[in-house]
Order: sequence, then C-alpha cells, then structure tokens
Amino acid sequence: MKIRNQRDFGAGIMYMVIGLFFTIVASQYQMGTAAKMGPGYFPFFLGLLLTLLGLLVLVKSFSATAVIEKIPKFNWRIIAQITGAVVLYGLLMPRLGFLIAVVVLVLVSASASKEFTWKGSLINAAFLVAFTYSVFVMGLKLQFPLLPVFLQQ
Repeated sequence: MKIRNQRDFGAGIMYMVIGLFFTIVASQYQMGTAAKMGPGYFPFFLGLLLTLLGLLVLVKSFSATAVIEKIPKFNWRIIAQITGAVVLYGLLMPRLGFLIAVVVLVLVSASASKEFTWKGSLINAAFLVAFTYSVFVMGLKLQFPLLPVFLQQ
C-alpha cells in the first residue's frame, strides 16, 4: 500500500497519538457513569473519539481517490513567529494591558501568513478585542489590566 496523501497520513498519526495520550491519562482518573460522570469520563471518550477520527483520516490517506499531496518543508520561522507572539502577549499584558497586548498578538501572528494584509489583520484584531473583552471582562468578570500601567489611576 502506498501513502497517496502524506498530509492526511501525518494528521491521522498526530490525531491518534494525541487521542491515545488523553485516553491513557484519563483512564487513571475515576470514570463514573453516564448519569454521574467522574473526572476521567469526558476526556477518556473524547480521546477515543479523536483516536478513531485519526484512524479514519489515516486510512483515507491510502485511498485510490485520495489527492496526491506531499508534506511541505517544515518552516521554523513561522513556528517561532507564532510562538513568539504568544510569549510577547504574556509579557506585554501586565505592562501594556489587555487591549494593546491582544492587538500585538494578532498583528505579529498574522504577519506569519502569506496572505497577511494590514487591513484584514486590524479588522481581525478589533473583532478579537471586542469579543474577548465581552467574554472575559463583562461575561466572566475577570479582572486584569485593560490599559497600560501609565494610563491607569
């Protein structure tokens, strides 16, 4: 058997490894029943579902009707840029506040894409600021600095 779609094959392996990891770790917790779920019940069955999904994607990669696709060369610059954006967010939030940190996170991580545009990224940042503010600050009542330290009283 020949792997026709290397991307699907790799994704299937990845899904199966993550699913099996969660299934094995969750099996060490109390399971409970469907009516009274324990802490291991949901992650166990979610891990099983992810493993089965991975198996389905993996088997599909061998299909004669699968699109022939190779895995592209791994781009370390993009991985470093997106990881750096998340680290930068964590460093900026206590000093510059939530609003500026979210905008910086979106702009830095979006610039890793080949389809990056300032207009699209700024619209995305504005939406994400509004959405996360409404969920975390208004909805969940979490308290963290919204504005830079030097603007707060």
